[in-house]
Amino acid sequence: MNQLFDKHGRTINYLRLAITDRCNLRCQYCMPEIGNKFVERKQLLTFKEMYRITRVLSELGVNKVRLTGGEPFVRHDFMNFLEMLSFNENLEEINITTNGVLLPKYLPEIEKLNKIKSINLSLDTLKANRFKEITRQDSFVKVMESLDYLKSSKKIQLKLNFVVQSGVNTDEIIDFIELTKNENIAVRFIEEMPFNGVGQKDFNQLWDFKTIIAHIQQHYSVIEALSSVKSSTSINYKIPTYKGTFGIIPAFTRTFCNDCNRIRITSTGMFKNCLFDEGVFSVRDFLRNGANDDDLKDLFIKTVHHKPENGFVAEANRKVSLISESMSNIGG
Repeated sequence: MNQLFDKHGRTINYLRLAITDRCNLRCQYCMPEIGNKFVERKQLLTFKEMYRITRVLSELGVNKVRLTGGEPFVRHDFMNFLEMLSFNENLEEINITTNGVLLPKYLPEIEKLNKIKSINLSLDTLKANRFKEITRQDSFVKVMESLDYLKSSKKIQLKLNFVVQSGVNTDEIIDFIELTKNENIAVRFIEEMPFNGVGQKDFNQLWDFKTIIAHIQQHYSVIEALSSVKSSTSINYKIPTYKGTFGIIPAFTRTFCNDCNRIRITSTGMFKNCLFDEGVFSVRDFLRNGANDDDLKDLFIKTVHHKPENGFVAEANRKVSLISESMSNIGG
């Protein structure tokens, strides 16, 4: 029975767990060109600690986990952890967000794990030169290999995460929708956020939900709105006769907060009730100071109860108002 409820009447059953703060790309909207100052290994949660945290949360009603980074596949033994996590009988769904660079060699093994339902592949362009500009790395061929494999998978649902960047890749929005014409792909256009490790840039040219959908409507005479589960972060659509779907995630304008069912734990064990808060407490330190499972459960229940109403409240309550964290540090 779920025991995680907040004071706004929302049930929390979804954990986003960051495996590492490290990444093999340097995407402009995610981190500075020189990269982040990555933490020492001892500061990261161990896989044993991650498993224990997930086990406790699953006993409180969390039944869905998304594993993120940084880039989860850069951490040694991630596949062993993935297999271990799949034995948790309380979890119904384990999903992964990845940039796809290291993914190809692991995909056959991943397909054998029944609880892996979908993989979100971060891809902001279909052009090799632009990929290198955005990511500051030359790994386009490997990512395309991952894309091709996932398109042909009979088991894993492919979702493409496309961060819409003004003046960078907005001319490819329609190209990505066209990917859904003959393939069962779910494309997600994500509003750009200020978590780039530098600080919020000028968002006067922000491509938000309204701008994105208006742009799409100029190219298609009919767009079919789809019903979504209550806690969905994306507002979903499809073009009639197309096999796949597309959606828009208002991550910056935050219009999906009312139904939020998520909590986050960073790679260093910082518990976050909201993407936009500064972190509520260190689960890592709590564990390493000798907390037992009942202590953990009690703390999770009490902390989730105070989950802020929305991302704007969480941001307003920050002690340091300037958002200078990197999404790689937080967990994408």
